[in-house]
Amino acid sequence: MLTRRRTLLSLASPVLASLCTSPSAMAALPSPSQTAEPPSSPGPTATRPRSQAAAPARLTLLTTEYAPYMSSSSADGGVALALGRAALERAGIAAEVLFRPWARVLAEAERGGADGVLGIWHEASRERYLAYSQPLGISNRIGFIARVGSVMAVDDLTRLRQLPGLRIGTVRGYANPPRFEEMGFQTDLAVDDASNLRKLLAGRVDLVLIDKGVAFHLLQTQLQSVAAQFQWLEPAVADMPLHMALSRRRADHPAVLRHINRGLADLRDSGDMAKILKRSADWF
Repeated sequence: MLTRRRTLLSLASPVLASLCTSPSAMAALPSPSQTAEPPSSPGPTATRPRSQAAAPARLTLLTTEYAPYMSSSSADGGVALALGRAALERAGIAAEVLFRPWARVLAEAERGGADGVLGIWHEASRERYLAYSQPLGISNRIGFIARVGSVMAVDDLTRLRQLPGLRIGTVRGYANPPRFEEMGFQTDLAVDDASNLRKLLAGRVDLVLIDKGVAFHLLQTQLQSVAAQFQWLEPAVADMPLHMALSRRRADHPAVLRHINRGLADLRDSGDMAKILKRSADWF
């Protein structure tokens, strides 16, 4: 959401180490239940685990296809979902995650059609209907990709804005980092990130504003045959942490958020968050 240059050809095999500098899921019908699932009956001398006794009701969370962060075709649902699910499990919260187009995710969240969203940037304009968790532990690193051989410096956006005829590819409907929007760049809209990269390759735009992990994924998959023709430009424009967020229409959302935040803290402190990132986010 936010100058050295290295071509993707030199960054990994052969391209992706630039996008891989050290540091998407369950499809089910929404559950109408808003009450906690009954626990298994303990034996005469058994005691109910405290974490289960305190666990809030089952959640129905919405997300969107945004590989590699959230992806229904990924074994773990993508790194953001893997982190979110692990935190929910530690908090003793049962949840189902449903994939929807992003516009529908926001519309359903606003009217209370689901309990919340998994994998969302914190934006003040959404606070009237969403209450945010602590960060999931991974951010969208938003910056520029250019064609190999570009000599544009992106460390000073004011100076970049002064380049005559500069056109930057962005995606229709995406919220861009405030720092980028404030500059008033001339933008060229595309339906998705892959289309933007193809426009860049064809010379129809000069730069593409994109998330680094998304670029990494696309250059490994849809655009693998031309990946060596792109380069990631440092520094990034912005780092936008991903969160969970609950609908304010859910009466117990403050208590549920406390459970979620405790689960995230436990995930981080145990070292398991770092293990998930190492396994699923090798560009981070």
